[in-house]
Amino acid sequence: MPAAETTAIHRIVARCRAGDYPAAVAKLKSGWAVLGERQVLPGYCLLLPDPVVADLNALQADERARFLADMALLGDALIEVTLAMRINYAMFGNVEPALHAHLFPRHASEPERTRTLQPWALDWLAAPVFDPALHGDLREALAAALARPGRLR
Repeated sequence: MPAAETTAIHRIVARCRAGDYPAAVAKLKSGWAVLGERQVLPGYCLLLPDPVVADLNALQADERARFLADMALLGDALIEVTLAMRINYAMFGNVEPALHAHLFPRHASEPERTRTLQPWALDWLAAPVFDPALHGDLREALAAALARPGRLR
């Protein structure tokens, strides 16, 4: 396997394709919606492109528009399901050099000391690890919200 295909993003997308990734939520037009391995904020998701590319600028204009539209679509579903007041969106790729978008539902009920922090300042080690027994209902609710007529286009 070439070095470019050894990122965690490549491995997760391969598992999603194989139906072997428990945190997979749904296949969207541009890629896969998955719940984060650490639920640092309830409902934390990622959007992973399929096929995997290096970054947003590696996509053609129509593919780029589709990825960004799917990111907003996933954000809409997160707001609906988690009743978040907003979604924080982030794309970096510095640690895993492959395109992926992070979506963090934010709530007014978060502790005051952490409510305005960016997500990487939160205690990721204390966050619950994704577990189908704990997060399966959330995963299914997100999948159902994304599958509503007119949502997946």
